[in-house]
Amino acid sequence: MRIDWKHWKKTILLLLSTSFGNIGNFIYLVAINLLVYQKTGSSTYVAMLWMISPAVNLLTKFWIGGLIDHKSQRKIMLISLFARAFLIFLIPFLTELYLIFLILIFLSGFNSFFVPASATYIAKFVPVPLRKRFNSIQSLSASGAFIVGPAIAGMLILWKDIEFTLMINAFLFVASALILWFLPEVENQQTAKKHSFTPSQIRRDWQTVLGFMKEQGYVTFIYSMYLAGTVFSFAMDAQEVVFAQGIVGLSEMEYSLLISITGIGSIVGAFLVTLFSQKIPLRMMISIGLLMEATGYLCYAFSWSFFSIALGFTILGLFNAFTFTGITTFYQNNIPSSLFGRVTSIFQLYQSLMQISVVFIVGVIGDIIPLRMTIITLALGMVLVSFLAISKIIMPSKRKYFDEQQS
Repeated sequence: MRIDWKHWKKTILLLLSTSFGNIGNFIYLVAINLLVYQKTGSSTYVAMLWMISPAVNLLTKFWIGGLIDHKSQRKIMLISLFARAFLIFLIPFLTELYLIFLILIFLSGFNSFFVPASATYIAKFVPVPLRKRFNSIQSLSASGAFIVGPAIAGMLILWKDIEFTLMINAFLFVASALILWFLPEVENQQTAKKHSFTPSQIRRDWQTVLGFMKEQGYVTFIYSMYLAGTVFSFAMDAQEVVFAQGIVGLSEMEYSLLISITGIGSIVGAFLVTLFSQKIPLRMMISIGLLMEATGYLCYAFSWSFFSIALGFTILGLFNAFTFTGITTFYQNNIPSSLFGRVTSIFQLYQSLMQISVVFIVGVIGDIIPLRMTIITLALGMVLVSFLAISKIIMPSKRKYFDEQQS
């Protein structure tokens, strides 16, 4: 399939828009955590920040999928970006903590619309032969944002303050929206006008999606195993500071260096995937990514020094891009565009339920079971789901699901 330069230019604009958004997300993450800690001095309130998004997802994901599939994904993205920019701009002017948390809940709500709308728009906009290359570049962009975003946040906070940083953060979301403004619509507007957003329609949407997921059990299984792995990693990440400093005994400087090493590894890995994405078969890319990420977390769980934990984080950084690019392309190629928003929303609902459950369990048993044992158990859980997924991915009879030319 020949892709003309005009479409490539639009694809570059889409990548630029997502890049501004990614950088904004990381600046927001740093600034809002510091702001809440500065106002409360409580690690409990900071921990609550990590639970807002999964909790809001539980309240929204079961019904927004149909809205996204039948309305303009581009308009939903634009509204979400402008709304998030406005709400973030308001935060510096608020003095009451409950108002700040109320704004944060609304921010998570708009983000819960944006994520599946963006995934659906990308799946429709990017042609099948370009998907793996696009996803690899997007992974490189996200890895770069992981380094650039916190660095920008740190410099702005040192130069001015957290409030000024949040205003710059709002500007980045506006910039992302303005770039997106120049991109075309991708859905059928006639279909959008016929869709009625009612309880009965939501019920029919669920029946349609659950029927599809049952019919396509293989795709559902592979992606569910991937999401289970992300939940285990989320739970380990939530205890990362305590484990690295309290159990392994790293200093603050060593921990900061560790984060930098991980970020550099992510950029290198994403760059390699971008260079060689067209030469690595999709099945191999996913299998290598899952296997090496599980290996990285095992190294992390059994680490005893800075060098051993750095090895684990380097492996994680290098191979995260393999998993992301491979599994995203697999998902885009096997989910019909007409169902993409609904299927994505249900998977994210499942992911949020798992995140809340696992983090809650880890928190409850934290005072009973040694933290290292908890981290080892989570790492072994990640190894298990990775091997279950790989055992299905390499089956010769399932080769058709990894065809990179047809959707």
